[in-house]
Amino acid sequence: MNRRAVIARSATAAAALLFSTGAYRYNTNSSYSGPMSDHFDGTRFFVPGHPLEGGIARLLRWRFGETAASWSAFAPSPFADVPPQRVGGTGLRVALIGHASLLYQVAGLNILVDPVYSERASPVSIAGPKRVNPPGIAFDALPPIDLVVVSHGHYDHLDTATLGQIAGRWKPTVIAPLGNDAAIAPAIASASAVQTYDWGQAHDAGNGVTVHFTPSYHWSARGLLDRRKALWASFVITTPAGTIYHVADTGYGDGRFFRDAGKTFGPIRLATLPIGAYEPRWFMQPQHVNPAEAVKIMTDCGAASAIGHHWGTFQLTNEAIDQPERDLSTARAAAGLADRRFAAFRPGQVWAGETAA
Repeated sequence: MNRRAVIARSATAAAALLFSTGAYRYNTNSSYSGPMSDHFDGTRFFVPGHPLEGGIARLLRWRFGETAASWSAFAPSPFADVPPQRVGGTGLRVALIGHASLLYQVAGLNILVDPVYSERASPVSIAGPKRVNPPGIAFDALPPIDLVVVSHGHYDHLDTATLGQIAGRWKPTVIAPLGNDAAIAPAIASASAVQTYDWGQAHDAGNGVTVHFTPSYHWSARGLLDRRKALWASFVITTPAGTIYHVADTGYGDGRFFRDAGKTFGPIRLATLPIGAYEPRWFMQPQHVNPAEAVKIMTDCGAASAIGHHWGTFQLTNEAIDQPERDLSTARAAAGLADRRFAAFRPGQVWAGETAA
């Protein structure tokens, strides 16, 4: 292994250690102060009845005891999108920017979810996972942004540099789960408003669009001392064009969150579901679904169509770059789903109606 590879691996391992469990037992929370609940113990958030992510021994076993597939340093998408300024009426247009960053255009509103335009999903600019394809929508091609939705604090979802750029240009409202304003507010200064919500709460975005915060099987951290001190969430977006269910990072758990979403908010027109960063299963299963579990989420919530995100841009785990797409094809066939009903999207790919464009 050459010197550059050794440095990169060491830096990646060091960054991973920032997110290890069991390394500290501090009982203060500078990100959030609020009443205890069935998923907040006064210091940390948790998923009732769901196992924690794993301790430092398991983390080190994964980082140094497993072999990751080799990704190409550059894997461009065949798609590139230039979205319209607005989509009105009963239209619904969804484009994948890359990884877990999506642009929703509905009811005359432009909504960004987890926008990441930085080169690395990392707390530092010189190490950590580096993107292997450019954003499917160039930043300067974005339409005016009205609302930014952040699912949780991990660096591949909450990119403060990108949030600062967006806030400086369009001054949108930014919404996020409880405690994430501690990281977001300094990045957007006074250019935008940031509002935080608990599971079960909702944000009225106007024009008949409401963003409902729903639970997921995951966790949060941005540094050594803040593991699970900010909340994470998925979102149900009710609109005049139908209901969207966006699931960010999640394990499958017992599936009750996804069944509940379908029962409470159905029928769901479109689900945007994670399909990557899932190997090895012995380590990733509590926090990231694989494509077969993503298909189960789709059927659990009763979505008519689904888009697969969270793959093919940043190498976060061990699977090959194209394994999520191949595994989704296998899972789709096993469930008897037509290919068009659940597609693995690449950056720049667009969903407009019932098919990918």
